[in-house]
Amino acid sequence: MFSADRCSAVLAAIRERSPLVHNITNYVVMNNTANALLALGAAPAMVHAPEEVEEFVALSQALVVNIGTLSTPWIVSMERAASVAAARGTPWVLDPVGAGATALRTNTAVALAHLRPACIRGNASEILVLAGATTEKTRGVDSTRSSADALAPARELAGTTGAIVAVTGPVDYVTDGRQCVGLGNGHPLMARVTGLGCTATALVGAALAVEPDRFIAVAAGLSFLAIAGEIAAEKSPGPGSLQLHLLDALHQLDAATIARRLKIVG
Repeated sequence: MFSADRCSAVLAAIRERSPLVHNITNYVVMNNTANALLALGAAPAMVHAPEEVEEFVALSQALVVNIGTLSTPWIVSMERAASVAAARGTPWVLDPVGAGATALRTNTAVALAHLRPACIRGNASEILVLAGATTEKTRGVDSTRSSADALAPARELAGTTGAIVAVTGPVDYVTDGRQCVGLGNGHPLMARVTGLGCTATALVGAALAVEPDRFIAVAAGLSFLAIAGEIAAEKSPGPGSLQLHLLDALHQLDAATIARRLKIVG
């Protein structure tokens, strides 16, 4: 089961091995995501051209696919990269940003979810849509449901896709369809900074690159960001300074801090 010791071991492995994490992500978060991966100890690459993604997947230890700013060429890149990653056994993570808002976004997310991702990380509304548990329109990246609302559909989605499914919110839930862990770290101020969910997905990619137990890796990746965000919020009067303190907190994160702060719930 997940614990502070297991979480710390994943962090140590990332810093020792500095895995290359290939990101096909959205324009809004590229800089933040790359800096967060660097601060944690991983090596980021933002490579999305259809002509080179398959070749670059072969160089990488993990792939992150984030559908935040979709276009037809990027969809081609995402499908090519995910197919190669699955064929090679390279863990890849799907972030179905805004699934349920438009037909293009929903159809793309559903198609990618069937290409054997190691993890699907989304908010409650996105996971409910992917699991087929709702047909209601979502509000883009904003969830209209609590993470607990999506827990049962998340278990079903894990069973049908073979992925570890992470539902993030005030409490993050991680499930493989059988076991489940709730994670209670984080701070409300984090919701005032765009793209921190996307950053969490990227850190999950780094954890999957070094930890063969995918359940442990996903829980660890989410915990790194949530604990760092909690620390950053304690020093920040607003969202602007939180972004700066967050990178420092990721860089300074250590086993003692994880042992002291990790909140495993219900």
